[in-house]
Amino acid sequence: MMVIIALFNLQDAAAKAEYEAWALSTDLPTVRKMDSVDRFDTLRTKMLLGTDSPPPYEYIEIIELNDFGRFGEEVATETMQRVAGEFRGFAKDPQFIVCDLLDGGGA
Repeated sequence: MMVIIALFNLQDAAAKAEYEAWALSTDLPTVRKMDSVDRFDTLRTKMLLGTDSPPPYEYIEIIELNDFGRFGEEVATETMQRVAGEFRGFAKDPQFIVCDLLDGGGA
């Protein structure tokens, strides 16, 4: 199983409440409907364990894929291009890390 992890902070002009409302109403339900996606979650970071320093990123997205090739096709659709454009309006320099699970996701 492949996993994409996105790490990002909000643009200086983006309001947290506005981003989170958009994520709940648009991003999460749209991506979760994709055939290539098994699971999609957005996390708001809280703290770094054992320190008073703030986390380096405000948000983390975790996308579990069942078909990486199909994901590329689905991301190219008009709907996903619109959602991605809206995301870029909120996120400042997001980092997308493509990963493989060491055990393949088995129990």
